[in-house]
Amino acid sequence: MVRILVRIESRHADNSPCTHSVKPSGKPRDPNSGCPGRTAFAVVCSEHGDVGNLHHVKAAAEPAARDHRDEHRTALAVR
Repeated sequence: MVRILVRIESRHADNSPCTHSVKPSGKPRDPNSGCPGRTAFAVVCSEHGDVGNLHHVKAAAEPAARDHRDEHRTALAVR
């Protein structure tokens, strides 16, 4: 059985992953890092990729991630 992971990922304005250290405002901690700053959060599933729309607040992405995890649990229970 393959483990399915659902996580919340920070994104730049061009939808690329933001792995840089950022302030709570989304601006980079190191202005010389070349990071344009975080603008959104995406729910990412290891099986389906990006799930749903981007969320501008992490607290809004958490229920979407939980709901997607629950969909996988329900699908496993039906088998």
